[in-house]
Amino acid sequence: MQSTDTPLLTSLRSPRVVAARRLAKRNQRTKERRFLAEGPQAVREAVAFGKLPGSADHAVVEVYATPEAAERHAGIVAAARAEGIAVLTATDEVIAEICDTVTPQGIVALCRFIDTPFDEVLKARPKLVAVLAHVRDPGNAGTVLRTADAAGADAVVLTDASVDLYNPKAVRASVGSLFHLPVAVGVPVEDAVARLREAGVRVLAADGAGERDLDQELDEGTLGAPGAWVFGNEAWGLPEETRALADEVVRVPIHGHAESLNLATAAAVCLYASARAQRSSGGCRAARP
Repeated sequence: MQSTDTPLLTSLRSPRVVAARRLAKRNQRTKERRFLAEGPQAVREAVAFGKLPGSADHAVVEVYATPEAAERHAGIVAAARAEGIAVLTATDEVIAEICDTVTPQGIVALCRFIDTPFDEVLKARPKLVAVLAHVRDPGNAGTVLRTADAAGADAVVLTDASVDLYNPKAVRASVGSLFHLPVAVGVPVEDAVARLREAGVRVLAADGAGERDLDQELDEGTLGAPGAWVFGNEAWGLPEETRALADEVVRVPIHGHAESLNLATAAAVCLYASARAQRSSGGCRAARP
């Protein structure tokens, strides 16, 4: 099934292909406020995202797919066209040139930036937030975003010292979750913590050196209130000045002999603990108006 939107893209020097490939660089993504979402799951969720808030523009500018991928993912192609999004067919070589992966899945979307202003996050009165402070690995950032989405978090915040949300590896690791929940970017960690606390959100710093552990928080019922977890750098955790900003510094207890947990695993444990507490009797999500 070949798209009738445009002829088959075959040249690696096509202006469209060159422009898409430039988005591998962060400065180019920032300049154009565009990024690429690779693979059927990401493209499906990007198309389903719809129009940008307060704008007539759709989040997706256009979709590129090999003829085989367009046929295999006919539902995605149909949904894109129903939204007025152009679907361009391209050779395997063109898709490989555009994509960041070694073995592309044959379909990729060119998207506009979709991050949410931090003011809008706070205005929505969030009950569960993941704050990534000094997180530098794009795969970890995307995985935590996916975990936050699965746990039912209301938002994710990437501080100004963290990796670019639109890094291809981060987008890929989110497996479409980037398009599911509000993500604020570029917020200084001090501002993020201070304004969350002003909004009535209890801020917990996740750190292996915490005086309190997660079991205590669960046993005492303190996780049922609106809360935000601050997660630090993969190698050196949270600096003392960041830990000092939080209401509590909490460690995940190690009951076995493992030296520690990696960032994504620790984030999953913490976020799901809060999600469970908030949905139990007396939790902020279980409370009736």
